[in-house]
Amino acid sequence: MGTPLGDFVRVKRDSIQPESLGLPVHGRRRSPGLRRSDLAARAGISVEYLTRIEQGRDRNPSVAVVNALADALSLDPAERKHLRYLTKITGGECAAHPRPAPPPRDVRPSVLETLRLLEPGIALLTNRLGDILAHTSGYASVMGDSGLLDAEAPNLTRYVFTHPRARSFFADWDDVADEQAFDLWLGPSAASTEWFTAELAPLAGPEFTRRLNGHVLPRRGVLRLSHPAGHELRLRRETLELSSDAQHLVVLLPADDRTAQAVDQLRHQPHGRLRAIS
Repeated sequence: MGTPLGDFVRVKRDSIQPESLGLPVHGRRRSPGLRRSDLAARAGISVEYLTRIEQGRDRNPSVAVVNALADALSLDPAERKHLRYLTKITGGECAAHPRPAPPPRDVRPSVLETLRLLEPGIALLTNRLGDILAHTSGYASVMGDSGLLDAEAPNLTRYVFTHPRARSFFADWDDVADEQAFDLWLGPSAASTEWFTAELAPLAGPEFTRRLNGHVLPRRGVLRLSHPAGHELRLRRETLELSSDAQHLVVLLPADDRTAQAVDQLRHQPHGRLRAIS
């Protein structure tokens, strides 16, 4: 059985063309990318050891080996950080939580007060699973007709992969899907991620599992929405990490004048007040 660490190393190895590293191409290949022997040589480890890592039979590589693999794969800083995180959860953090459970949904009063100060702006509080824990009325005015907030406990990840309106609402659905799948690797804990993916995978199908196991680092550019009211919205995202709560405060800002005017029109429609979702 594979591991997140082994899957990531294998995916990155398959994505590298030998000629890009100045290595010779040895005729026709059955599988794409870099040979296991070439990667092992570049990292200074044995092919047998690399095979054990990729197949999940070695779950505790040393820091030196992890750094050597990062160098051999020519990982950028974000990919290196992700590799270190996968090494951590593969090495035993998952085993420390034998009974996966959903994360708490509590929101501190001071965080809710911060959201109130952001009114009538477009802001929400979420965790890495995509649970929407609280949001401003401005967020409801933009997202209210999408169907996302209709659920008793709205979850952006579940919405993206299972709601019939999601693909038309998000103009760049593929990018948003990559973001939501990637963020599952980052918490709020290994146990809650295991619980959530086990619940979502049967509903979302291969589109979800392929992205989850593909480890594609998302671009996180301007968020483009095809609003049911006929507006095309372009929103910039600013994120404040509340590390002690494993939560994120996200503020969406109009990226152009046309979006600002459309958002102003949507705000004049009745959408309620600040909402905290327990």
